[in-house]
Amino acid sequence: MLPTTGPTTGHVFIATSLDGFIARPDGSLDWLLSRDDPTEDHGYDAFIAGMDCIVMGRGSFETILQFAHWPYTLPVLVLSRSLRSIPDHLQGKVTLANLSPNRAMDHLAAQGHRRAYIDGGQIIQSFLRDGLIDTLTISTVPVLLGQGRPLFGTLPADIALTHEATTAFPSGLVQSTWRIA
Repeated sequence: MLPTTGPTTGHVFIATSLDGFIARPDGSLDWLLSRDDPTEDHGYDAFIAGMDCIVMGRGSFETILQFAHWPYTLPVLVLSRSLRSIPDHLQGKVTLANLSPNRAMDHLAAQGHRRAYIDGGQIIQSFLRDGLIDTLTISTVPVLLGQGRPLFGTLPADIALTHEATTAFPSGLVQSTWRIA
């Protein structure tokens, strides 16, 4: 059961290449999508069942718009300084805002949201810098890309983590969950 009071907490569930990239330089996820094995449960359904909203950036939103179907049933907040509109078919499902991470979390809390799935490299980085991430679940895919968009960027200080769990899957994917200490 989700908490009904208190601040909104941020949670990450994302995949990276072994060398730490979440996408190719052009934003392509072909390296990840080609490895998707529907017979292997990586815990996404259980993770998303514990969330009550999603926060993503423009890049992630534009990537997901290329999918055949909108994959989310939870409300989505897209943070962007440049987007001006949401496609008609996503009205009521997606909200667009130019908010800082702290203001976004205040906005979500005011709407009664308590657990937010934070998605997208730059958004994750900004929420980490502002101390708004509680847990990180990172699935490492056994592939080296050599270059691409990194999951982590510069930080003003070290962020200590506490290990919660690691699972190795038959496909070679290794998933670890970390709590911000």
